[in-house]
Amino acid sequence: MTGYKIVVYSSFVEVPGRAYNNLRHISVDPSHYELESIITLCLSKISVSSSRVVEVNELSTKLLMGSMAAALFPGAPLSKANSTSPLKATNLSIQHVVLGDVLFKTWYPSYYPEGLVGRELDRLYKLCYARSESPPGQLIYSKEDYAIYEVDGEGHQLFSQNLSLFAKLFLDNKSVFFDVASFNFYLLAHRATTAHPPGSQPQIIGFFSKEKMSWDNNNLACILVFPPWQRKGLGKILMGISYELSRLEGRVGGPEKPLSELGRMGYLKFWEARVASALLGFKNKSTLSVVEIADACWMLPEDVITTLKEMDVLGTKNTKNDSSIMINKARVRGWLVDCKVDLAAPVDEAGFAEDYLVENDE
Repeated sequence: MTGYKIVVYSSFVEVPGRAYNNLRHISVDPSHYELESIITLCLSKISVSSSRVVEVNELSTKLLMGSMAAALFPGAPLSKANSTSPLKATNLSIQHVVLGDVLFKTWYPSYYPEGLVGRELDRLYKLCYARSESPPGQLIYSKEDYAIYEVDGEGHQLFSQNLSLFAKLFLDNKSVFFDVASFNFYLLAHRATTAHPPGSQPQIIGFFSKEKMSWDNNNLACILVFPPWQRKGLGKILMGISYELSRLEGRVGGPEKPLSELGRMGYLKFWEARVASALLGFKNKSTLSVVEIADACWMLPEDVITTLKEMDVLGTKNTKNDSSIMINKARVRGWLVDCKVDLAAPVDEAGFAEDYLVENDE
């Protein structure tokens, strides 16, 4: 396929493997780049980090408009995602985003500088790495169609800032965007087997962030599965990874609080399955403390109590001399049937990269 010749309004352009100075044109082979990566070559200034993750430094609003993109790439497919926002967002400076070949609506305003995207933008084309490149960071987990990459916010500062700004388009209460050096980011990537050509790399579809040093032992600061991939149970993978990291570190923890309403709903489902599995695993014990359950789940005791109340499996002995709280295992089994809960662990310890386990064991 013939490459596109793109006009670049910049005195400096860097693409994987080669740097150009004072150029006005550059030819791009579309078979090696995602649509949005090609479009970024039309922008006023782009760069590629040492990990070859393309990031936008300065955007041209006109070139990002959907009409201009359609004019440049009339044959490029854009599939609309079937995702709905929890609330109707107003005063959005960015109306839609394009990630890969998926077009979907934003939910909330973000803090992109006005000089970057203008006062109103119909479509923001989210940069990704070249198809021949892997996501940034270290591959720490891989299981079936999904993988997790750990990204150091200090080592990949620009990427992490862009990711945080992008996430704000779908999160109401996210507050960290630029001071990312004290965080690690864990990218959830889907390894497509049919939709992309052979040799193509995974598509990032979500992430969570985690403070490198949390005085509250928080194992997760922010979590998001991008809207087109929500309601597929993928949030459980991210939550499961966060608790496995706590276990590897030898520290019982939980997510940063307060949780949003959607976050609380997601965590309760995750915690319920985790607690139920632990309870049914205590086969020869008639008496359990909350701390024992918490230790078995690597959960905070207060999160265990919240979960047990939500499951409605608590009762009292109601004897003359004993009114202590008890858990009825029959009610737990009934709850599993009624709620159709799958107790299979979302994360398999065997999926962690061996070198990563060795690093954390040292």
